Amino acid sequence: MKENMQYNDTCISGTLKEGSNIQGDAHQNRSSGISATEALNENSQEIYGYICEYRKEFPANFEILLKFASCHIRVKVNDESLLNELNRYFDNFVIPFPTEESGIDIEETVDISISAHEAPVLELDIPFTIKQPDPGKRKIKEEYADFSDGRIVRKRLTGMHFFFGREEHLAIGPCLENSNQVINFINNRYIEWELCNGALLGHAAAVAWKGKGAAVAGFSGAGKSTFALHMMNRGTTFISNDRLMIRKRENADNASKEIMHGDNASKGIMHDDNSSKMTMFGVAKLPRINPGTILNNPNLLQIMSDEEIRLFSSLPKEELWELEHKFDASIDECFGPDKFVLEAPMHALAILDWKHTDEPLKVEIVKPRERMDLLPAFMKSTGLFFMPDSHCKMPEPTPDVYADYLSNCTVIEFSGGVDFEKAAEIYIHFLETGSLS
Repeated sequence: MKENMQYNDTCISGTLKEGSNIQGDAHQNRSSGISATEALNENSQEIYGYICEYRKEFPANFEILLKFASCHIRVKVNDESLLNELNRYFDNFVIPFPTEESGIDIEETVDISISAHEAPVLELDIPFTIKQPDPGKRKIKEEYADFSDGRIVRKRLTGMHFFFGREEHLAIGPCLENSNQVINFINNRYIEWELCNGALLGHAAAVAWKGKGAAVAGFSGAGKSTFALHMMNRGTTFISNDRLMIRKRENADNASKEIMHGDNASKGIMHDDNSSKMTMFGVAKLPRINPGTILNNPNLLQIMSDEEIRLFSSLPKEELWELEHKFDASIDECFGPDKFVLEAPMHALAILDWKHTDEPLKVEIVKPRERMDLLPAFMKSTGLFFMPDSHCKMPEPTPDVYADYLSNCTVIEFSGGVDFEKAAEIYIHFLETGSLS
């Protein structure tokens, strides 16, 4: 699925490129000096033209090139501090732009174009629909407005606005204060790209051991991220913290596409051992973990200050487990360099169905079609930032389809009492030997 990368000359130049699908009203508004916000308020038929208007009003002159698995993403920003933050956060996945000598046409090879604009909070006089909170949540965080060619999402707490459609993607507002939302937007555009190339979305963490990908899903509060980080203590490579896209091997039609050479050609990809039937794709998002996870993993202690360690260590175990206080865990700082990639052959899925009891840990291999009750732990709805077009190849996300996909790997149920250390030992042993014992 190839995105149009023509936004430089379509949106920033003084005239529209011939053949562009921006409607004439947008061009007329620009010529008459109407601001982007005024134009959007006057005409709610298309958003692509208004994306171009904002790019003209807040020019983005700094850029970064990211490589997420086989997907190349070009991000342009209008603030150097924001560029530095994106470089810092996505450090493992930043690649150089091709040189003139390489003969590579960047406009033809980049898959997704995104721009982020530090700007005042927009005041859009258009009707937004409230996004109802997820089950178990109360706070309304987002609103959205749909157009014939895309969607606008507004974050109610921060005033950030996100425009996205078939070909173009834009974030605008107080980006520096909310760089995490810009980062999430970039990742969401990549998630949609993978899904529309034939993948299913999973709610899972994942690591890889000697070329074998191992996913971890679990019911609410089961500790999938904690489990994955315990696996990292044993030398695995990190793939993803909370979202995973899985695709059958025969659909991986873009797996060999590269625009770089040398070290950058395989950056972010775990080489296949040819024994798996599926490929899994992670998300370039650092783990956000609670103090209990940190205190029980010596490799993570550096994330907290000495004072924080003393404070959280004094809390009862039950309170610590339920505490909603999150820290970002840098994979490089905690586990060393070159330990974070976004693609690996998928061999197994662990589903955590355990409880905080004194029962012994129980582990068994299950067949997805015989344990449909476990599938909701892995299934994940696409959410507000997914708006596919008619060319999207994502399979229908039904339980039967998930069961079909997961039948291509080994699914292991961990039940009984919680025991991260023993579970990590068993999972690594399985990846090594193919046996649970």
